Amino acid sequence: MSVKILAVNPGSTSTKIALFDGETELFSENLHHSPEELRPFNEIQDQLNFRAETVETAVTRRGYRLEDVDVFSGRGGGLLPLVGGTYEVTELLAEHASRGMTGQHPAQLASQICKRFAEKYGGRAFVVNPPDVDEFADVSRVAGLRGVYRESHIHALNQKEIALRYCAARGLKYEEANLVICHLGGGISVTAHERGRMIDSNDIIKGSGPMTPTRAGDLPYAKVLDLAYSGEYTKKQLTARLNKNGGLTDIFGTDDLRDVKKLAESGDKYAAAVYEGFIYQNAKYAGAMAVALRGKVDAIILTGGIAHNADFCEKLRGYVGWIAEVVVMPGEFELEALAAGARRVVLGEEEVKIYTGVPVWQSY
Repeated sequence: MSVKILAVNPGSTSTKIALFDGETELFSENLHHSPEELRPFNEIQDQLNFRAETVETAVTRRGYRLEDVDVFSGRGGGLLPLVGGTYEVTELLAEHASRGMTGQHPAQLASQICKRFAEKYGGRAFVVNPPDVDEFADVSRVAGLRGVYRESHIHALNQKEIALRYCAARGLKYEEANLVICHLGGGISVTAHERGRMIDSNDIIKGSGPMTPTRAGDLPYAKVLDLAYSGEYTKKQLTARLNKNGGLTDIFGTDDLRDVKKLAESGDKYAAAVYEGFIYQNAKYAGAMAVALRGKVDAIILTGGIAHNADFCEKLRGYVGWIAEVVVMPGEFELEALAAGARRVVLGEEEVKIYTGVPVWQSY
């Protein structure tokens, strides 16, 4: 059965798109948006018409017709916490996305773009494993202050796709496997997958976990308080230093781990310590997620851009290889994941979900 699927994944300064016919990619393109193009828009939601028109133009330029697309599949975002899966874009889902119920991010535009296209050209509109997926075990939510809870903010789309790909290659069912998956990019999420659910992970939005190329990761909170009350930063400035320009960027002025490795190899002792510490911190979190799975781990999987770094992967394997097999699946597969989720629903391999707007978990 031929199913044409347009995948749409908006980011901060670009919109990634790809057109698929079944499992075959017909084309993909990263549509860059310059600061000048985005400057007129005060809010992310204001970018909706611009982003949608940019996608339409790109598809037409490639020689394809949106009228021939069966499914428009978007990343999703801006929703209240929900379980993983593929969701039909309903009026409620699109309305919540437009409001950015869990904060503002360009990903919230995806569902609205897909809904607009489905209404204009025919077809269906889905979102697949949006950033709002929350499958945490209750025990993983507990924190040390009353009224404060740990939240699920994970690279859900790529994490789930990697899990499904690994299981398919090994003849396993995702719902029966226990995996630790390390998504290693500008942001890093190290996640425990227990029988089809992401039961624990670090928080890539609110700030926890290993340092990353652009994020500070775990820090002694007393020192963060010192920075906050030093008078040197506004809240916005300190947030940016911690969660946008932190990590390797703050220390060395680069977000490329390979640059740090070169510095270390040139004799820079601090660079050597940071490079090894970067690996060590990721290994510690992989070990912590293995504990969340009570040591019953089928594989530890390394994915994302940093997983292309063979030295990094080998050294991390040295820390955690005794726990389980370490499998390297480099890169990210978000556009492919959007198409795959839509295809499973259309082919009847997965039941489409309906967004209720009721959070899967609120508080005690």
